Amino acid sequence: MEDVSVGFVVRIVLSLIAAGILYILLSRRGDPSRPAKQTKAKVSKKSRSPASKSVHDSESEFSDEPDHPLQESDDEEDPGAALERLPRVKLDHQPMEAEQMCRKAREFYELMNKRRTVRTFSTRPVPLEAVENIVRVAGTSPSGAHTEPWTYVVVGDPVMKGQVRQIIEREEEVNYDRRMGSAWVKDVALLGTDFSKPYLEEAPYLIIAFEQTSGVRPDGKKQHHYYSRLSASISAGMLLTAIHYAGLVTVTSTPLNAYGALRDLFGRPKTEKAFLVLPIGYPSEDATVPDLVRKPLDEIMLLK
Repeated sequence: MEDVSVGFVVRIVLSLIAAGILYILLSRRGDPSRPAKQTKAKVSKKSRSPASKSVHDSESEFSDEPDHPLQESDDEEDPGAALERLPRVKLDHQPMEAEQMCRKAREFYELMNKRRTVRTFSTRPVPLEAVENIVRVAGTSPSGAHTEPWTYVVVGDPVMKGQVRQIIEREEEVNYDRRMGSAWVKDVALLGTDFSKPYLEEAPYLIIAFEQTSGVRPDGKKQHHYYSRLSASISAGMLLTAIHYAGLVTVTSTPLNAYGALRDLFGRPKTEKAFLVLPIGYPSEDATVPDLVRKPLDEIMLLK
């Protein structure tokens, strides 16, 4: 009976010790004052699969994730506060009567509803002045803290257009072969697209849109660009609108995995990333487009 009692006591003591250790471990894990453990494993260049690698190694220098809109250093001035110190001017706004407003809105919709993606271009020259004003329109876009985080590289030189095509097609061939899922490849096949991009040389001009994640202030210090991805995308949307308004056509080509090579080709800093390549010009005489139907208003707008 005594041996049974001693064994029982030992088991109780061991159970209490185990419970205490478990409590300490759980407490340490849940302590908010302790730094969180890094759970995301770092993947070295050597361990990445060939399908995920870019042909151009410098792409790894630029994260594809959007920058945090509120990230800034303690010693940097808030650009929003600086804007408040700018002199104020009266808004130049011309109000319209309801009838005129509705008519102009309808006319603009009818114009933009004719916009289509075109992949075959005429070699007919486009006035550079028109291109410059198209880019000026994109520059009127709103941006986080008015940091204007975009650069538009206009390429008219035939040799450089050929280099752009070579860079993009090299990556696109890998994209179609390995990087893209089969569903994606099948979906774009319905539109008749593949890795070949002859329009990058056929169009009179290419406009390459770069997102700036940061810039340099007049005092030489780093200037964070807030909501740079969103701001640059809005600006590019205005660029597309201006292209169509000017009577020209384009195709929105996204240079997947060619960002670094394009950045180096044009000597842009590592804080910039090419996210859109737009060949612009007149459509070829035999240009055709898919017979698409856009969503009706009740599928894209909710009125509450």
